[in-house]
Formats: sequence, C-alpha cells, structure tokens
Amino acid sequence: MKHTTPLLALTRRAALPLIAALALAGCGGLGTAKNDTATTTADIHVMTSGGFTAAYNDLRPAFERSSGRTVKTAYGASMGNASDSIPSRLSRNEPADVVILARPALDALVAQGKVVPGSQVDLVRSAIGFAVRKGAPRPDIGTVDALKRTLIAAPSIAYSASASGTYYETELLKTLGIEAQVLPKSKRILSERVGTVVARGDAALGLQQVSELLPVAGVDYIGPLPAEVQRVTVFSAGIASASKQPEAARELIRYLNSPAAAPTIAKTGLEPITAR
Repeated sequence: MKHTTPLLALTRRAALPLIAALALAGCGGLGTAKNDTATTTADIHVMTSGGFTAAYNDLRPAFERSSGRTVKTAYGASMGNASDSIPSRLSRNEPADVVILARPALDALVAQGKVVPGSQVDLVRSAIGFAVRKGAPRPDIGTVDALKRTLIAAPSIAYSASASGTYYETELLKTLGIEAQVLPKSKRILSERVGTVVARGDAALGLQQVSELLPVAGVDYIGPLPAEVQRVTVFSAGIASASKQPEAARELIRYLNSPAAAPTIAKTGLEPITAR
C-alpha cells in the first residue's frame, strides 16, 4: 500500500482550487472564442429584386469566399402585394440585413421605418426591354412608331408586377396613346420571370428589365425601349432596420458597389454605379 506524506497531501489539496479555477477560466475562454467566431461568421440575410438578381448571383460566391460568411437570399419584387415581394416579406418580419430593390421602393421602406435612413447606396441603372419566344419572328421596336405598331399587333403581352410593369401599365401605354387597345390583352405576371412566361408560349411578347430577360433560356431578347420612352430604374441597396448584422451588411454593400464588381454587373445588362 502506497503512503502519501502529509506535505504532499497538503500541496495537492491546496492545488485543487487553483486547478478548478483554471479549468473554469479555460471553459470561459473557449466559450468567448466560440461566440466571437459565431459573431464574425454569422449569416447575412439578403432580399433582392429581379433587376439585380443575375448580377447578385454572380457576385455572391466571391464575397462569401473573401468574407468567410454565408449569404442567405430571398427573392421578390420591389413593390406590390405578392406574397413574395420584398415589402410583403418585410411586413412578415422575415430576416433581412440587406435589401436591394428599385430606389423609389427602397425610399418608401425608409419612410415606413423598415430600412435605416441614410443607408441607401445606388448600385446600378437598369433599362427596360422586350423579348419573344426563342425562334419567333423578331418584331421591330426600334422607333416609337414601330413600337406602337408592334404592341397593337401582338396577340398577347406579359409584363412584370414590379417597376418596369408599373411604368408600362400606368404611363407607357398612355404616352403611346394605345392603352385601350393594348392593356386588355396584357398580362401582369406575379412571382415569376416574364421571360419564363414567354418561353412557355403563354405570351407572344414580354416586357421587363433587360437584366431579367437576358438570363432566361427559351427567349430571344430583341432590344430596349426606344430612348424617347425608355424608363431607366436605379436599383439600390439599404440596411434593414431589423438587421442583426449591420456591419456585415455594410461590408456586402461596399463590395457590390466597388469597382471590382463593375465588370460582372455590366455583363448582366446593367450599368454599374460604383463608389468614387
């Protein structure tokens, strides 16, 4: 049987509180490190409208690699009451750190207290164009008169429920003087790309932001609206008032607004607005 000397026993007893304290401190240190890591790499939640979607989808992976963060995305229209529109999503308190949509709609969200005032950053200018089903005859829209003839002759026209469609429905047809002839055969598309509807053959002609038409397989893009009746929309980013990651949100917006992002944005049919 092994005997322990009184001095050694005393030393061991004295050391026990110190060992316990060190263990507790170690656990606390590990917990702090874990929390710091969680804070640093927490997901960023983005809501983006269709006009910027193609550019955003191309840019997101590089940001995730460089930042070490995962970006989770919800897609929806800039305006309107569709269940998946950005205003509807925010009204349901879906998680959001960054919202990207048409500037007038973004400013309306600021006024409603949904987006942080002063956080708005303009990202791109977006023009409106037309597409037909792949292989279909390509009508002439090169002049205002040609556009009027094409719209009158088209058996059916699809347009979006967002910025481009609102312009078409409330202003363009009135300006052209053909509202009574054309609006009844026009179809407002909710929660779907106009190009997808045209590709299926459910509409002969589709109008939407150029950047939303170009990525759709099964359509031929035929060109933009004539300059005299073109409506360029600025798409902008802002920080959601309920954001849990406002600094990360700013980091992402800076990246999307950077000169490095501009070439990728331009390839999607948008005009970049980069930070100076």
